[in-house]
Amino acid sequence: MNNLGQLSLNALDAGQARRIVADWLGRFETALNSRDAALLGDLFHQDCHWRDILAFTWNLTPVEGRTNVAARLAAEQEHVGAHGFHLPPGRKPPARVKRLEVDSIEAIIGFSTAHGRGAGLVRLSAAHDGRGEMKAWLLSTTLEALDGYEEKIGDNRPTGAAYSRNFGGDNWADQRRKAIAYEDREPAVLVVGGAQAGLSIAARLNQLGVDTLVVERLPRIGDSWRKRYHSLALHNSIHLNHLPYMDFPPTWPRYIPKDMLANWFELYADVMEVNCWTDTEFVAASWDENSKTWTARLKKGDGTERTVRPRHIVLANGVSSYPMIPDLPGLKDFKGDVIHSEGFDNGEPWRGKNALIIGTGSSANDIALDLHSHGVHTTLIQRGSSTVVSIDPSARLNEAIWDEGGPLEDCDLIVASATPPLVVKAYQIATKRMMELDKPLIEGLKKIGFKYDIGEDATGHQMKYLRRGGGYNLDAGSSALLIAGELGLLQYDKIERFAAEGALLRDGTTVPADLIVLGTGYYPQMELVRRAFGEDTVRRIGPVWGIGPDGELNNMYKRTSQEGLWFIAGSLAQCRIYSKYLAIQIKAMELGKLGPLNNNRPATRSST
Repeated sequence: MNNLGQLSLNALDAGQARRIVADWLGRFETALNSRDAALLGDLFHQDCHWRDILAFTWNLTPVEGRTNVAARLAAEQEHVGAHGFHLPPGRKPPARVKRLEVDSIEAIIGFSTAHGRGAGLVRLSAAHDGRGEMKAWLLSTTLEALDGYEEKIGDNRPTGAAYSRNFGGDNWADQRRKAIAYEDREPAVLVVGGAQAGLSIAARLNQLGVDTLVVERLPRIGDSWRKRYHSLALHNSIHLNHLPYMDFPPTWPRYIPKDMLANWFELYADVMEVNCWTDTEFVAASWDENSKTWTARLKKGDGTERTVRPRHIVLANGVSSYPMIPDLPGLKDFKGDVIHSEGFDNGEPWRGKNALIIGTGSSANDIALDLHSHGVHTTLIQRGSSTVVSIDPSARLNEAIWDEGGPLEDCDLIVASATPPLVVKAYQIATKRMMELDKPLIEGLKKIGFKYDIGEDATGHQMKYLRRGGGYNLDAGSSALLIAGELGLLQYDKIERFAAEGALLRDGTTVPADLIVLGTGYYPQMELVRRAFGEDTVRRIGPVWGIGPDGELNNMYKRTSQEGLWFIAGSLAQCRIYSKYLAIQIKAMELGKLGPLNNNRPATRSST
């Protein structure tokens, strides 16, 4: 029997930790094969969590509570046939960790199913039963590869025989030109958007042998970053932002400038042999239920159109879609320049003049810094409360797993293991620590009347991002300028209306302006769905992004209620991690191993 007795976790050596996990895995497999829910339940704490990514449920499925976890595992095992649970060589070894304030043994595991190779994570801690028996409070299971259809990487890489020393025939460049042209075939997958999401899923699909075309409405791959404001750089560290298969050079800075990232995207698309049509706008598409294909209209920059008929469309154009231009009282009367943050470059044209920025999110604050550095008298207008977090050290707390080191795929697996309730708890713990680190900053902002919050249920900026894609500022220095009075702060409720010369306040005075920047965000991605697919599709699939009833992101990285329509978005790390699982689902559907969403059982969540 696996127990610690009086032995403390602190006293465990690597060999003991490995034996404890191996023993638990052996008993787990025996119980799983018996499909006995009682036996399975005895291996878990009462308050336990299981997150499955495709391996058992062909979905992103969180399950909470011993009774539900055991019952669901037993039920799914009948058709999944999971077996061979082991500690895989070459992965991070079992180790003592403290996660979410629980002393645990954490181990990456491997296994097989009827469909392919799986990996996952287990965290064991001592039961409070006087015997110290080690039980699982977290289990994750993910499908990493389909049998016979593994990624064409490493030892499985292509030989290159089709073009190497092909005297008198097409060489590699010839074949690439023909592949990109799509003159003799239709793509299996059409990906809309050529930034991190689109490139990640296209690269993954390429390695699974799924013919994929990416369309980007801007002239060059990377322009969605290249054309943003002059001073933009990533707000999180380089080591968690790599794209699939290709790490950034070790010489690059911790925080990557936007033009450097844009150029990398362009290089990445070329090196990863991604078929891309730039200067090409996705206009609309309709689904043919009989042929199971889309008819998609694409508009080139020269005005010509091309129709393609893919079996899948992946919208990879980001969390948001079109810039939101609010109808603010009197704004049409303003005689100066009005620019949405998407169209802002730098403050040089307004040097020595006055600017108002509507909004207090990250983009608004970065633009305020840029304007200030160009000698523009700048005031931020706050409409609602915001979460403010210093980039370093506070925001870096959310990079802790990657900071621990180890192979990137192991860090990604650990991050993907958490169920929604554990994600919330983790962000609550991190937010509390962030507030301690940023205490002088927060107090200074409150003293000048800044409306500050720590998000719904004290989860800070990260859950704001997942829930609504904004409402926070990863602070690069603007807050100190606000506190010092070098940047102005104006509450929107003090404004009567906008006028020709600026903002007319309720007290009759005017805050003068030559420029108004709308840091007002974007319409949610559903607006693109509405324009391109119609209202019926909007009603059929429901919200995109935001938190769904099961705690997972709505319609992201998984099948939707509209067959053949998929979504991928988020940070570079999210796109790297979840592009793998989205690509596996599309490949499985191409092989006939996976049907439409209505063939899948719903996820289960409970506090029991």
